[in-house]
Amino acid sequence: MATAVVCSEHGLPDKLSLVHDWETPQLGPNDVRMDVKAAGLNFPDVLIIQGKYQMQPPMPFVPGGESAGVVTEVGSAVTRWSVGDSVIQLGGVGGFASEAVVNENALLPKPDGIDFTAAAGVGMTYFTSYYALKQRGQLKAGETMLVMGAAGGVGSTAVELGKVMGARVIAAASSDEKLALCKQLGADELINYSTESLKDRVKEITGGKGVDVVYDPVGGDFAEPAVRSMAWNGRYLVIGFASGPIPSIPLNLTLLKGCSIMGVFWGRFLGEEPAEQQKNVEEL
Repeated sequence: MATAVVCSEHGLPDKLSLVHDWETPQLGPNDVRMDVKAAGLNFPDVLIIQGKYQMQPPMPFVPGGESAGVVTEVGSAVTRWSVGDSVIQLGGVGGFASEAVVNENALLPKPDGIDFTAAAGVGMTYFTSYYALKQRGQLKAGETMLVMGAAGGVGSTAVELGKVMGARVIAAASSDEKLALCKQLGADELINYSTESLKDRVKEITGGKGVDVVYDPVGGDFAEPAVRSMAWNGRYLVIGFASGPIPSIPLNLTLLKGCSIMGVFWGRFLGEEPAEQQKNVEEL
């Protein structure tokens, strides 16, 4: 039995229950049981308990898409992990409990030199952004990238990684306070899209050329202006929809600009291409 935060009905966090005798799932041949030492809280966790996330587990379930701990048992077909390994869990759910059972492909090795608390907070944001910029956006040194929601969890990591990869980074956010953080993270240019025209400012900053990559975890009303701000052969990365509404973008814009709109679903990538994800971990 485990102690767990359990979601039995969709709603805000006040609908969650703390259960002290939660029965964890039986161990399948490709599963790993882990003792959870720490868990991270991300925006998908907030969405999933409200029934607003693209993946929805059956009720009742334990939320928590990111945690860190120690392997205590492995299934009969597991070859990648052994009892005693320190790991990061990124399985989408299950992390808000003292014990979790997850598929072996939903685990990554905990990097040496950081504790479990830090390990539980770096995975989803940095791994999402690196996958987005490397595999999907193929960001190159010298290119210009516009980061929407740049002060948020994934947005801030995109600013940092974009600079490391040699890009010119334009950070866009909804307040001057948020933009001050983006400046500290290394952003080259700042846009307050609550008080300025996003399209006009990008045109001004880029001398009319537009941006090569748009990193957008926000969606909503700013999605179309962001697409209109793209350069020829630009790549628009769909990270999420933090603003709520899923935008409808006129597809003729992709024809006129020769640009691509690319979905970024890091959780699916983790399951489909674990070897490539492991390379990303090592590079990070």
